[in-house]
Amino acid sequence: MDLKLKGLNALITGASKGLGFAAAKELLKEGANVVINSRSKENLSIAKEGLENICCPSQKFHTISGDVTKESACLKITEKSQSLLGGLDILITNSGGPPAGAFESLKSDQWDQAIDLSFKSHLYLIKSALPLLKNSSYPSVLAITSFTIKYPLDNLILSNSIRAATAALIKSLSIELGKEGIRFNSILPGWTLTDRVENLLATRAEINGTSISSERDNISKSIPLSRMGKPEEFARAATFLVSPAASYITGVLLAVDGGISKGL
Repeated sequence: MDLKLKGLNALITGASKGLGFAAAKELLKEGANVVINSRSKENLSIAKEGLENICCPSQKFHTISGDVTKESACLKITEKSQSLLGGLDILITNSGGPPAGAFESLKSDQWDQAIDLSFKSHLYLIKSALPLLKNSSYPSVLAITSFTIKYPLDNLILSNSIRAATAALIKSLSIELGKEGIRFNSILPGWTLTDRVENLLATRAEINGTSISSERDNISKSIPLSRMGKPEEFARAATFLVSPAASYITGVLLAVDGGISKGL
């Protein structure tokens, strides 16, 4: 299937590694022009080396550093993306996840930081990019959240609750701005083999007095497909959702989780 992504312009935040990086890689393979963002210039430099060889001579690929928890930085990131690419058709918002922790152990400032990271970053980016997306013939926004908004996990109350607000924002915008022709969707990755998941497994192992490998095995047994996902499997689903090939799909919360979410 031709996803009709060749020549379209995409901005992906939190994309120097993990799921954002995987999505950038897949979009580049499909011929899109891509800007990736991260707070870390060092990580961006490493990511650039890993992605540049995918680009064909006619493609544009750039990196922009900036902290997406700051509204002013989000505006600069989107404006610079517009300047580098000549327009914006696709926005994928991603910011990593807040730390693990039980409710009674968390302080107020940790909640504030998590809200900035996992909710306000999406809000600021969409608000900044909206004028640019309105000029696109194929405007699409995809928020990377988590399957935990439907299937809350122990010791992840920050992620469970705050990411749910982001999904509600995206659903609301799909209704409010549907008349503008802009599609808004959320994607809910499950247990996927990324650095963040390795960190979560290490935390679980410490709490439970086990090993990372045993925690990984136990989780895999709870997944109907009996394994954790690969970043490229997530990326293929994300790339389809933002593409013109999915032109009549908006307002969905797509779980890419191997079937671990048991609800309808």
